Amino acid sequence: MSRLDAIIFDCDGVMFESRQANLAYYNRILEEFSYPLVTCEQSENAHLCHTASSPVVLAELLRQDDLVPALEFADSLNYTEFIPHMEQEDNLTDLLDSLVGHYQLAIATNRGHSIFTILEHFGLSDYFSVVVSRVEVENPKPAPDMLLLAAELLKVDTDRCHFIGDSELDKYAATAAKVSFVGYGGAVAGDISSLSHLELLDYFAL
Repeated sequence: MSRLDAIIFDCDGVMFESRQANLAYYNRILEEFSYPLVTCEQSENAHLCHTASSPVVLAELLRQDDLVPALEFADSLNYTEFIPHMEQEDNLTDLLDSLVGHYQLAIATNRGHSIFTILEHFGLSDYFSVVVSRVEVENPKPAPDMLLLAAELLKVDTDRCHFIGDSELDKYAATAAKVSFVGYGGAVAGDISSLSHLELLDYFAL
């Protein structure tokens, strides 16, 4: 493995199984504006809710004249009500414990402010020196903005970072940022591919 200074994590699908939480969140908004709810069986829309940023998701699911009030309503929601639908990925804490102090750790997620609520709830905030959400950048993933900003804040070159993601959006962002991509969970291949955090423990073992 070439010299590595920093590891950047995606949130949904990498740190947490959060599909049900995301559906509950967006369905709460859809219900407020009298739209049909998204179900797991609607695979395209369910995947959109799991991977894209809120402005992108709501622009796809709502009429244009409902978009601004829906985004305002979304910002008013307290995400803690959806956290019970989330499950932390197995062995994530073991992996973070092994990495912290050896690598700089960061998060780059299409989530907004909810990422901070989630990290605090699960007791993970102290592992990460940088957290970049969609709020901090002009363009969310698949644009490279988040990864470039994370590297800048970490004060490391992008070619000395790995980004762990689980979707094509993550892979596109990594490619555009010239960051080595770790495909997690089996849905998307990367420069490295891993099905579990135990496999990542072996890969990043010091």
